[in-house]
Amino acid sequence: MTKHNIDIDLAMLDPTAVFAAPEDVFAADELGRDTKIEILRRWGYDALELEVAEAEGMTDGKIDTLDRVLRALKFLGVEPDLEHRPPTRQGGI
Repeated sequence: MTKHNIDIDLAMLDPTAVFAAPEDVFAADELGRDTKIEILRRWGYDALELEVAEAEGMTDGKIDTLDRVLRALKFLGVEPDLEHRPPTRQGGI
């Protein structure tokens, strides 16, 4: 993989502005594990919000991003904490 400068601040705010897919975060050699996890968690929260919107009929397509985020987190050794999820419709990962 060719190394390039990653705008970490932007990736934390909007992962899709920096990465095309969650797998790209996992594959970014220039990022440390903790940074990858934080970016993926933020992407996961965004994906959860989209799932809520989809459940309320606010989107027009199937969203599979959350599964991809969870898979990338699992490769990094992170399992979602399903017992301590926030009491919102989005939950957390």
